Amino acid sequence: MDIEAIDLEFLDNKEIIGSFLLRDRNTGVAAVIESGPTTCLGRLMEGVRERGVSPEEIEQVFLTHIHLDHAGGSGNLSELLPNATFYVHELGFPHLVDPSKLLKSASRIYRDQMEYLWGEMRPVPENRIRLLSGGEELVVAGGTITVHYTPGHAYHHLAFYEPENGALFAGDVAGVRLPGQSYVKPPTPPPEVDVEAWKRSIELIKGLRPKSLWLTHFGSYNDVERHMGELEQRLINWLLFVEKRLDKGHSQADIFDDFQAYVDEEIIGAGGGETEVERYDIAANYEMLFSGLMRYVTQQHSR
Repeated sequence: MDIEAIDLEFLDNKEIIGSFLLRDRNTGVAAVIESGPTTCLGRLMEGVRERGVSPEEIEQVFLTHIHLDHAGGSGNLSELLPNATFYVHELGFPHLVDPSKLLKSASRIYRDQMEYLWGEMRPVPENRIRLLSGGEELVVAGGTITVHYTPGHAYHHLAFYEPENGALFAGDVAGVRLPGQSYVKPPTPPPEVDVEAWKRSIELIKGLRPKSLWLTHFGSYNDVERHMGELEQRLINWLLFVEKRLDKGHSQADIFDDFQAYVDEEIIGAGGGETEVERYDIAANYEMLFSGLMRYVTQQHSR
C-alpha cells in the first residue's frame, strides 16, 4: 500500500490540515482518510488527481471524528466520489447524517467565522455510511487497516492503523505538530475533552508500537515514543496550570491570558519562533484550547 499526504492548504496556509491518500500499488483502488472542511474540498480533489487517482477509484473515506476540520466536507465529498463508502464511529454517525446540532455547537465557538473557516456542511446519505466502534479489521486499498477507539479529544474519536507500513492515522488524539517542529500541542476543545480517557488512548497507541504517526495537523513523524510522551505530559501540565489558578481565585480572563503566554513560551522554548506560534494557533486556537480545559476542570470540581 502506498500512502501520501495531501496538503489541503487551509485558508491558503500550507501544512495546517491534511488528508491522506491510500492506494493499491497494483489495481489503483484508493481510499482517503479525512475529508477536511468544505473550504478545502477543491484542494483535496486537485491533490487526488495530481497523484493519478480518479474520483471513481476511491472506494472508502475514513473519518477519525466529525469535527469540522476533519469531516466538515464529507457531505459534499460524497457527491464527488460516487463509489465511496464513509466510515465513522457509531457515536459520530448521527451528526454526519444530520449536522444541525454539530453546527449549532460549533457556531458557539466560531461565531461569524463559520462560513469563512469551514464552509457548508451537508449531510452524508445514510446508505453511504458504515458504522465503526473499534476493533474492526478492514480491507483497504490492497492492504488492511485496524480500527481503534481513542476517546479523549472527542468521545467518538477513532485512529486507524495500517500494519504493512506501521502507520497510525491519529486524527487529533496524537496532538498537533507542524513540520520541522518537535513541539506537540494537545487540541482540547469543548465540550468533549476528557484528559483521563485521553491518557488511556495514549497508552493504547503506545501498545500498538507504530513506526510513524500521521497527523491531520500536520504530517508524519517517526519519533513516536518521544512524541506521545510529550503529549501526555503536556496534557497533565496544562490541567495543573488551569487548576492551580482557579483554586487561587483567578478570573477566567486572567487565566486565559496567562495560559496563552505560557503556551507561547513553550513553543519558543522548543525552538519555534513567532511564525510557528502563529501557525500553531491556526491549527489549534487558544480560545478553543482554553474553553475545553476550563469545561473539563469545572466538571471535575463539581463531582
